[in-house]
Amino acid sequence: MVRIGMGAAVLGVVVLACVLGARADGSDHRYKDGDYVPLYANKVGPFHNPSETYRYYDLPFCAPDHPKDKREALGEVLNGDRLVDAPYELNFKEDRNSKVLCQKTLSKAEVAKLRDAVAKDYYFQMYYDDLPLWGFLGKLDKDKEQGNAKYLLFKHIHFDIMYNGDRVIEINVQTDPNVAVDITEDKEVQVEFSYSVTWKKTDIPFEKRMEKYSKSSSMPQHLEIHWFSIINSCVTVLLLTGFLATILMRVLKNDFIKYSHEDESLEDQEETGWKYIHGDVFRFPQQKSLFAAIVGSGTQLLALAIFIFLLAIVGVFYPYNRGALFTALVVIYALTSGIAGYTATSFYLQLEGTNWVRNLILTGCLFCGPLFLTFCFLNTVAIAYSATAALPFGTIVVIILIWALVTSPLLVLGGIAGKNSNTEFQAPCRTTKYPREIPQLPWYRSTIPQMAMAGFLPFSAIYIELYYIFASIWGHKIYTIYSILFIVFIILIIVTAFVTVALTYFQLAVEDHEWWWRSVLCGGSTGIFIFFYCIYYYHARSDMSGFMQTSFFFGYMTCVCYGFFLMLGTVGFRASLLFVRHIYRSIKCE
Repeated sequence: MVRIGMGAAVLGVVVLACVLGARADGSDHRYKDGDYVPLYANKVGPFHNPSETYRYYDLPFCAPDHPKDKREALGEVLNGDRLVDAPYELNFKEDRNSKVLCQKTLSKAEVAKLRDAVAKDYYFQMYYDDLPLWGFLGKLDKDKEQGNAKYLLFKHIHFDIMYNGDRVIEINVQTDPNVAVDITEDKEVQVEFSYSVTWKKTDIPFEKRMEKYSKSSSMPQHLEIHWFSIINSCVTVLLLTGFLATILMRVLKNDFIKYSHEDESLEDQEETGWKYIHGDVFRFPQQKSLFAAIVGSGTQLLALAIFIFLLAIVGVFYPYNRGALFTALVVIYALTSGIAGYTATSFYLQLEGTNWVRNLILTGCLFCGPLFLTFCFLNTVAIAYSATAALPFGTIVVIILIWALVTSPLLVLGGIAGKNSNTEFQAPCRTTKYPREIPQLPWYRSTIPQMAMAGFLPFSAIYIELYYIFASIWGHKIYTIYSILFIVFIILIIVTAFVTVALTYFQLAVEDHEWWWRSVLCGGSTGIFIFFYCIYYYHARSDMSGFMQTSFFFGYMTCVCYGFFLMLGTVGFRASLLFVRHIYRSIKCE
């Protein structure tokens, strides 16, 4: 059943890759001279607040008589894209010299709205033949001597388009500050909007037209920084983990020798160290249902991350494949829910749990519940701001249907398969009836200091790469070096597992047998470090501001950090469980 569930997930991912890799509009992108080439206006918003975007025609721009919205996929809507017909006519290979788009008389209210947009560095985004283009609405011209500021609204746009044969290859937008209207004063303004088009031939093949957008992240100086961070992380991690491994292996070797000699000596000799608690180390933890739900959800999120990386490495998430990442996250999360159900239920029953149905419900709600509550709050904020981040009712219905018809049934099927697996917990030692008392330990061996030590090393291996990821998600930079990111992810998993194992051993060595929850908390503590980095990034490395942007940043990043906590906590526990089983199999336990 597990193999069938994994096979279904893999098949779904393959189909998803084919769908996401296909062209959104089904066009072959070939045109004859004078043919209409689709141009869609997408959104406008403050440059420094990437989540705070609005519909293009929320500002008083020239609009067609009957603008039509483009039909969009689920991922595009989740990404906040709202494509609509633009009024510009950019027919294939037709040059235009300063064509008047429209003449408008801007009211005082419209002038005030545009002045506020210019003050906040509003930009617009469009798509021409699926190629993205951007431009600023205006310019704030400050006079340092007099201390005054002029608000200039650009009224002319020049499109510079390159073609190769019968295909569009590249498009750029230019605005001229000398052709602008002053909207500083609070009065009606007469504006004549215009545009011009120039077509140029290029030798760039159609297959490489998207490489322009990924060049910024793969430039030599950026690659040097990425590889330097990777090498730095690898060297640091190898040195520290090698140091810990050497100590751990030598200590374990000495322990095995000592305990084997004890077995040959007098029976009444007092046991010390981790062998002393062999009757308690496999005592099941408290809150078994929650513990099993964390392991199930963490396993699902780990599978989700691996599938996303596989899609990224094969090139599905090429730059500006609109909404591909969001579509993949929703679909793959739904398809992998069976993994969570199977893992949580089978492990819960191994821990001698009785109410597996309640455990299954808890597993389904453990990550989705906080994410849904966060979404409800942020969607309400977006509706209040009339932003494109507010999901339409139809999209919310689609997500609910995916959850009801795909996620929940697969979760239940996985739970039933886990219930029928009849797997027993493999414990090398018998558990005593009454737990031993844990000796008094120094403060640095308590949970919080141990979590701080456990999270610091994995975080130090990824923090340089985190900046580039944040600048891509919460900025306008492009991240395409997924192979490096995958290496960083593997390093993160390995270091988390090793550090958690080391701390588990040190915990058992001082005769503290309550290692189950500690291993989860120590493994997942990197998620807490990432959250603290979020606070640092927001205040020190970004120019984000405003209630909506702040809410979106901390709301969704809290959910991401929570997901990392569940995933890495599961990795830490699984590694510790393998280690504890191994060392107790190596000695004779009565």
